[in-house]
Amino acid sequence: MPLCHGGGNATTRWHPTQQVFTITTYTGAPDIMYELYIANKNYSSWSLRPWVLMRELGLAFKEHVVPFADGAPGSNWDAFRSFSPTGKVPALNDGGAVVWDSLGITEYLAERHEGVWPSDPQARSWARCAAAEMHSGFGALREHCTMNCGIRVRIEQLPASLKSDIARLDELWSEGLQRFGGPFLAGVNFSAVDAFFAPVAFRIQTYGLKLGPAAQAYAARLLDLPAMRQWHADALAETWREPAHEAEAKAAGMFLEDLRSAPSK
Repeated sequence: MPLCHGGGNATTRWHPTQQVFTITTYTGAPDIMYELYIANKNYSSWSLRPWVLMRELGLAFKEHVVPFADGAPGSNWDAFRSFSPTGKVPALNDGGAVVWDSLGITEYLAERHEGVWPSDPQARSWARCAAAEMHSGFGALREHCTMNCGIRVRIEQLPASLKSDIARLDELWSEGLQRFGGPFLAGVNFSAVDAFFAPVAFRIQTYGLKLGPAAQAYAARLLDLPAMRQWHADALAETWREPAHEAEAKAAGMFLEDLRSAPSK
């Protein structure tokens, strides 16, 4: 697969060969049909970001779900490499041009559609900084609270690093809500910065994490969005299980409940 190097958008030409497990088409305006390749909705926080952004903006796309493999060495790379040059999800196909990484996809869409970022310059600048911070930071939150939409776990004692990440998250969300008036982080409309923090809302729900009143209410608003409710329902309906993701989530604390459909045999 030829890769794209140098400046410009992260795009490449491709020829798909991978057999996907589910394909769903979402119609909307404008009449551009993107193809978005993602992994399990139960686990894949990176996949959720462009998916929820495109759904909330009403963009038409065809969703391809390619589940994580069972943990065999190189198995995800082999599967994902057929549609993504990095061998990772998500990847967006636009008429044969591939855009990879959730941030790369977001900026690609921003060049083509209004509403991806806030129109106000100050709000837009803040939103980009906050999204970049989420993209590259909050390592303890990722480590100790991996995304698993379908289970509930109680963490008895939060590690110091996780406490620090939660405090920063509370501070950042509260700043955006107060500065730009809500109900979303950078103002009245859902934008890319909300999409980048959407997986955190699921983590808060799964692990029962506590934030200040404003931040906690914002997480609840994210979870109540139609697109987020659909993602959650789809995640619970999945019968695939990936052992490493399962073990990581359940090791975080006391396992309380599994809300998902029975695993496939």
